[in-house]
Amino acid sequence: MVSTYRVAVLGARGVGKSAIVRQFLYNEFSEVCVPTTARRLYLPAVVMNGHVHDLQILDFPPISAFPVNTLQEWADACCRGLRSVHAYILVYDICCFDSFEYVKTIRQQILETRVIGTSETPIIIVGNKRDLQRGRVIPRWNVSHLVRKTWKCGYVECSAKYNWHILLLFSELLKSVGCARCKHVHAALRFQGALRRNRCAVM
Repeated sequence: MVSTYRVAVLGARGVGKSAIVRQFLYNEFSEVCVPTTARRLYLPAVVMNGHVHDLQILDFPPISAFPVNTLQEWADACCRGLRSVHAYILVYDICCFDSFEYVKTIRQQILETRVIGTSETPIIIVGNKRDLQRGRVIPRWNVSHLVRKTWKCGYVECSAKYNWHILLLFSELLKSVGCARCKHVHAALRFQGALRRNRCAVM
């Protein structure tokens, strides 16, 4: 039986969230930053430990606030489907303090506005642009400790440019949504979306 997981990717402008998704799907990176202006849907298939899982990756443009109810969610085309996902990936730029504050705010709004009974929806905080380590504005230990110990969220640092820890991020994602066969850290991963471009749709 194929499991399907809906995942929302959120972040401030220029943090590289779309670059992470495209590196994951197509193993490609562009130096040209093209702002995300509309919600995009990607449909890769993930093969892990011999079992297939379908991902519905929703790449959202920067939002001013998380929708407080379903009416507000569907009134804004950019927010549709945001409240009903199985997990959230919140991306910030390790060289930009404001982008971390954005993630901090969106995370809090998610916790305050999600439907009762879904408070355990996993949230993974992602520090992108690890290749620009020298420009880091917040020490890694401080962020990791805050996110893991206080926020009780997953934390991964990656580089979309050099494809560093991109697979680790999505491996952690599958484990966080409770995939029973994805608990092993060294599980064999194969992402079919990179080989089958017709599995990707843009909305």
